[in-house]
Amino acid sequence: MDAPTDLDLSGTVRAGLRVYGQVQGVGFRPFVFTLATGMSLDGWVRNIGIGVEIEVQGRQAEVERFVHRLTRELPRAARIERIERETRTTEVSTAGFAIIDSTADVTATSISPDSTVCEDCLADMFDPSNRRYRHPFTHCVQCGPRYTISARLPYDRANTSMAAFTECPQCRDEREHAGNRRFHAQTNACPSCGPRIWMADASGHLVQEEDVIAAALARLARGEILAVKGLGGFHLACDARNGDAVRRLRERKAREEKPFAVMFANLASIPVFADMRETEAMLLSSAQRPIVLLPKRADCDAMLPGVAPQLASLGCMLPYAPLHYLLFHEAAGRPYGTQWLDAPQPTVLVMTSANPHGEPLVTGNDEALERLSGIADAFLLHDREILIRCDDSVVRPTSTRHVQFVRRSRGYVPSPVRLATTGAAGLAVGGYLNNTVCVARRGEAFLSEHIGDLETRMACAAFDTTVTHLFDILQVEPRWVACDLHPDFHSTRFAYALAAERGLPVVEVQHHHAHVAAVMAEHGLRGPALGVALDGFGLGSDGGAWGGELLLAEGAAMRRLGHLRPLPLPGGDRAAREPWRMAASALFEMGQREQITARFGPASSAIATMLERNLNSPRTSSAGRLFDAASGLLGVSKVTTFEGQAASLLEGLPVGLGEVAPLQQGYAIAGGVLDMMPLLSVIAGMDDKAQAAALFHATFAAGLAEWVARMASAHGVEDVVLGGGCFINALLSAALRARLETQGLRVFEAAAAPPGDGGLSLGQAWVALQQLDS
Repeated sequence: MDAPTDLDLSGTVRAGLRVYGQVQGVGFRPFVFTLATGMSLDGWVRNIGIGVEIEVQGRQAEVERFVHRLTRELPRAARIERIERETRTTEVSTAGFAIIDSTADVTATSISPDSTVCEDCLADMFDPSNRRYRHPFTHCVQCGPRYTISARLPYDRANTSMAAFTECPQCRDEREHAGNRRFHAQTNACPSCGPRIWMADASGHLVQEEDVIAAALARLARGEILAVKGLGGFHLACDARNGDAVRRLRERKAREEKPFAVMFANLASIPVFADMRETEAMLLSSAQRPIVLLPKRADCDAMLPGVAPQLASLGCMLPYAPLHYLLFHEAAGRPYGTQWLDAPQPTVLVMTSANPHGEPLVTGNDEALERLSGIADAFLLHDREILIRCDDSVVRPTSTRHVQFVRRSRGYVPSPVRLATTGAAGLAVGGYLNNTVCVARRGEAFLSEHIGDLETRMACAAFDTTVTHLFDILQVEPRWVACDLHPDFHSTRFAYALAAERGLPVVEVQHHHAHVAAVMAEHGLRGPALGVALDGFGLGSDGGAWGGELLLAEGAAMRRLGHLRPLPLPGGDRAAREPWRMAASALFEMGQREQITARFGPASSAIATMLERNLNSPRTSSAGRLFDAASGLLGVSKVTTFEGQAASLLEGLPVGLGEVAPLQQGYAIAGGVLDMMPLLSVIAGMDDKAQAAALFHATFAAGLAEWVARMASAHGVEDVVLGGGCFINALLSAALRARLETQGLRVFEAAAAPPGDGGLSLGQAWVALQQLDS
């Protein structure tokens, strides 16, 4: 905001500013105080219900410069969305600048996400003369946990898990002194008054160690598996270069092939293993510190054996808690200062979510000792309680330079998604896989942290707890509840139970409508828009198994215009875990029944019979199963051990091939149905798997683009929305977007929430708000 040039800049003025965005709990008021004081301006700053209010008085030129700097020198965790300004006539009664008492209505505020430890605090930690030298809980007002340690609003120490620690006089002085960077830092602590760390062995017994960090690193170097308590939960850590340690971690965690994320000391340590552009570097080093999916280098698997087998990407992350940094600092030989963080470091650690297979993330010490028994060789513990479990976020950059979430959680939650509509507060409960819930309030949608698949009793209990906490932390009394059509999801049953208990209306939203609506919500689209929804499974409004849909969405309404050609699911849900069954299904549809046993052996004859007699073989339009069929036909994956594995392997095959032209006549479009069987027939006979996979992606994108363009022309629609888990596939997303834009269509993709089931609750909330408002 540049200073106006048509004003007398020498006179004294007084301005009132209302600042909206992420400006509470991030050191914004101390920042304003320091800025205004340094410029010799008078006035005050305070929190208000939905932002921060500032009154500032001084010469016109200085006030304009203050506003200019306000937007450009923010604390790193702060984010300004807009500033409302007015001229005020009454002069400030006292000289100087002050932070005054808030007038905050806690029902209108929210808590900031957790933020990585800042550079100033790192400098404290690695300065032997500093009283916080190697202190694993070093934070200031600009960094540290927020959401995961908060029990309720407002965000004051007494309402966090830091309430258990009484500040020493020196820390209290820092927190109460306006000129100190720890002014108002609710997590402020030092070695004499803050949380402490210790180590327990595999049996849970205290291990007497003179230096806990050194002992932990020594165990990792010996190939042991450590359970490490972090900000939003525990990690299971091991030496990523030690193939035997990685193998044992897989065996103990029952995680056969799903990739592990790895933590590097700094950006300089990554290029040996993965390719990294400026966009990825900015994401990795951001205050949110997500896991970023980077293209692996050719020899990555040899250097990190078993970490991400056969996949094209490596999940990379940087340290975000002081404890993480201390492990790398110890490995580097305890160098003085922070310069060592600019040089490549050889240590690479697997840092994967600490939870037994199918269970929620572990957060408590006693819980860790019980639930991780038999997995971890030792436990690195601390006594600051984690009040909210919050797994690491996972993102990937796209060709359009925006971030796409695979999982939206720590670092981003509970920052709201701004909506283009308001209405009564309510709850949307998401689906079954990769569940999140969403509370809509006052034109904002608060997506929860990643909860996960609701397939176990413990996961369902975590879901219930998350809903209760969101209601408490946001001070919301819901007036409606939205859910999926599927009656057997825990989330759906919860929605109806809550509605019955409180007398609320229930809005059921078809699964793929919710995928499309989630993207429309973040972009403020009311429609009409064509929605391309590609995923694994969702219950259709006709009771069928949908998953490759072309929808017309407008307001709260949705109409199905078309779908992919349905394929049989031999064995029902089992076909989603065994891609060879979908390959058999495709061969049967091609009229090549005899090829089923020829490819998959005599045992597959039962599947051929099942298909022939139409026994336990419901048909599905699922795009996910189309990917499985291609993968099975190419022998890429016969059986999968995690969701989306076959598609991920298929996506990784063409790396380095360059652009491949789509197959001529590789698809057919008739009556709203896109038939990709001609493509499957061709790749079924190809020997070059990489070339076949590239051809599959290029032709599928071409078929989708023509299908959409025809419908767009027929219905006079220019906006196209891409939603569903298949759009995590970078090859498909980029190719489809390019083709659609070439035809003059406006393409909208998921950026504020995952395109898959992690964004369903946002879409459900968007539909509910519009339906109840109509």
